[in-house]
Amino acid sequence: CSHPPSFPVPACIAGEQLLHRHSHHPITSSDTMAVGESDEGATGAPTTTTTTTTAKAASKIGEVVDVTMHPLVLLSAADHYHRVAKGTRKRVVGVLLGQVVRGKIDCLNSFAVPFEEDSRNPAVFYLDHNYVENMFRMFRKINTKERVVGFYSTGPSIRPNDLRIFDVIQPFTKESVTPPVFCIIDIRPDRPDLPITAYKVIEEVSRKDGQMKVERSFAHVPCQMGAVEAEEIGVEHLLRDINDPTVSTVASLIKGKMSGLATLTEKLVEAKDYLEAVGRGDLKAHPEIIDNLQTIINLLPNLNQEDLVRSMIVKTNDMMAAIYLASIIRTVIALHDLINNKIRYGDDGAEKPKPPAPAKVVEEEKKEESAKAGESDKKDEAKS
Repeated sequence: CSHPPSFPVPACIAGEQLLHRHSHHPITSSDTMAVGESDEGATGAPTTTTTTTTAKAASKIGEVVDVTMHPLVLLSAADHYHRVAKGTRKRVVGVLLGQVVRGKIDCLNSFAVPFEEDSRNPAVFYLDHNYVENMFRMFRKINTKERVVGFYSTGPSIRPNDLRIFDVIQPFTKESVTPPVFCIIDIRPDRPDLPITAYKVIEEVSRKDGQMKVERSFAHVPCQMGAVEAEEIGVEHLLRDINDPTVSTVASLIKGKMSGLATLTEKLVEAKDYLEAVGRGDLKAHPEIIDNLQTIINLLPNLNQEDLVRSMIVKTNDMMAAIYLASIIRTVIALHDLINNKIRYGDDGAEKPKPPAPAKVVEEEKKEESAKAGESDKKDEAKS
């Protein structure tokens, strides 16, 4: 294994862009994709890749129902990546802390872990489990309710070492009957959807060459963003103080509105497809969904009132007039600067020397200088 890197202790808060793009909506998936591992192998190397489908939510004791990720974890993971692996193809790994209630995992906090892996040999990696133990002991002194619920990686995909990292983290979750979860936090800023993907480890029995083997793989777990009121206020103030000098305020506002409208369009299309499927009889109508859609429709404003239409037209005309006036002013200023450059540099682009000042102007400047000198002499005599 490689030597442990020099690594600063817990991750600080950074990476606000991850929170600027996403709302509190769950994203679920029923596909299972992972790198399997055979329990009979002596070296523990990955042997198979399995793909299955899970259709029902877990309801047994000890099963993971869903994962709720809080903003502090995203900020810490983004800061961890930017401090350690920014500009490289490496990934970072950390431990998730939180609470588990009836299979529902709340990831409230996290801390970074020294981690290295060999890109040429996937079987070689380094993770300091002693560091994990010491950090968890210190975090327990601060908050006794938080315990290890899993680990995260910046991925952006599952790798062969993730099952081995799971084996390293699992002993720290003995207090809970719920096994640890694995979350991939995608820190790429151009990702339009939720940057979190959660997995749990499942075991499957397969027959190969006449022998029964137990293979482990990662299965998707429903994941969503969540925050308490204090976290929402803190994130709002944090995002308000972001100042990127390369992006103007108007451009960022337009980009945010376009992203919001794109998300709204996606949700409306999804609702339309659901209602059409219900109308055709392909799906059974769910009372709660229908009630929510009816509530949304009832909250829509009535835009057919004459006073409202007139007010919207007046407001739009005022805004267009201000934009038109600003464009005219910018054009006049640009022409003014162009004329001044033409006068100063001419057609050939060479700067013209300044014309000599008239004789009267020179005499007046000399008189002003002599007058100022006389006044300063009088002040010195009066002081002496």
